[in-house]
Amino acid sequence: MNDTPNLLKRLKEYGESDFYPFHMPGHKRQYHGSFANDFPNPFSIDITEIDGFDNLHHPEGILKESMEWASRVYGSSKTYYLINGSSSGILSAISGTVSRGGTILMSRNCHKSAFHGVFLNQLKAEYIYPQIIPELGIQGGLLPEKIEEMLTSHRSIQSVFLVSPTYDGIVSDIKAIADVVHKFRLPLIVDEAHGAHFSFGREGGFPVSALEFGADVVIQSLHKTLPSFTQTAVMHVKEGYVDMGRLDRYVHIYQTSSPSYVLMAGIEGCIRYMAGEGLEQMRLFSSKIGEVRKVLSGMKRLRLLTDQEKGLNGIYDMDISKIIVSTRGTGKSGAWLDDRLRKDYHLEMEMCGSDYVTAITTLADTQEGLERLCKALLHIDSELSAEEGCADGKRLYQEMERMPECRLSISQAMDEPRRRIAIPDGEGMISAEFVYVYPPGIPIVVPGEVLNKESIDLIMKYKELGLAVQGMEDEESRELFVVDEALMNVR
Repeated sequence: MNDTPNLLKRLKEYGESDFYPFHMPGHKRQYHGSFANDFPNPFSIDITEIDGFDNLHHPEGILKESMEWASRVYGSSKTYYLINGSSSGILSAISGTVSRGGTILMSRNCHKSAFHGVFLNQLKAEYIYPQIIPELGIQGGLLPEKIEEMLTSHRSIQSVFLVSPTYDGIVSDIKAIADVVHKFRLPLIVDEAHGAHFSFGREGGFPVSALEFGADVVIQSLHKTLPSFTQTAVMHVKEGYVDMGRLDRYVHIYQTSSPSYVLMAGIEGCIRYMAGEGLEQMRLFSSKIGEVRKVLSGMKRLRLLTDQEKGLNGIYDMDISKIIVSTRGTGKSGAWLDDRLRKDYHLEMEMCGSDYVTAITTLADTQEGLERLCKALLHIDSELSAEEGCADGKRLYQEMERMPECRLSISQAMDEPRRRIAIPDGEGMISAEFVYVYPPGIPIVVPGEVLNKESIDLIMKYKELGLAVQGMEDEESRELFVVDEALMNVR
């Protein structure tokens, strides 16, 4: 039995190693931090719905009081504790604001859970595309005027769903967008999963939360950027444009019927810490990140995404805690830099794109960890020479702006007869599967869309660069299910 897999043993060994996390969760495994001082052995508080401890699906006592307190902290009409992560909030918000078979306007760079919401409710999706930062090949923000154009020309839209900040910390002009959406008497849902710290970081120079700028539903992943357990999240709702009863019904559908009291206590404890000591820690954290950015500005070949991009390419604001380092012009890929940092410096990034890496920093990061990141990047930078780099780099991202031909809805395409083909042979066929790079989980191809040469080339290029192309049933990502059009009308 010595060869039996032992996840706990591997996790303990990893936790005792010198590998440093520049990825979620936001507590960065710093269990000696002040935010964890009062948290006991989890086994001692892992209970079920016993007398005196309420029921998340019918809160009348302490859980009701806790969520009402959280609502006052955030300034929402209602705040939900989500122990199935932000994904459950996203599914609830979509289901609760769009009727079955209806139409939703969503930013194309949404997380895969948003597309799952479209599938489950048999919705039609219209897309708004983010701008592109051409010099870095990174997605920018969303333009309010483009959203207004879509709402004007597509009167069947019932709700608007977008991501801000993006995985890379790009914030769109939510106030202007909310004004546009509300002009059409529609609700605005914002996936603010990567911006849970915004609510507590204004004095430290962090962006303002979408909740304060007029969004009607805001979903935040506490575990991504704050000291909280994985899967913990919150959903804030403002009355006015949302059917509160309908939304509430779906929250209880998508949350587990056995909610973890450990996770719920973690949510409450995280909010309490952030509303108190955490406010000062966010100011100190801002100062630390300012120093990190000052040091990294000395890189000669690698490029740091800076706030000089604000006001350009739809970028209203930027999250300074996201350290985005581009390899453009070095002849190296993002996967190469990610691998160097992991193997040679024992630094684990959150993700890598075709030609950049993303490091998540939080108030739980240690000074030693931040210094290790700076030293590693400066050392790697000193070894690089100026080269022409990846000639395809710009095209990889600009193709994402093109509106794909869509012949079927997501739910139709996934339910039709299908057949498997090699990805390079799929031009002109209708995809029956999602294709995305994970993380971040933003689809390159959505079921119902026609595979064209550009999307196929993009998929193959990402595979060549060593990125994690996923979504297909084929674990090797070589083949893709497409709709068998010959059998579509035979059933």
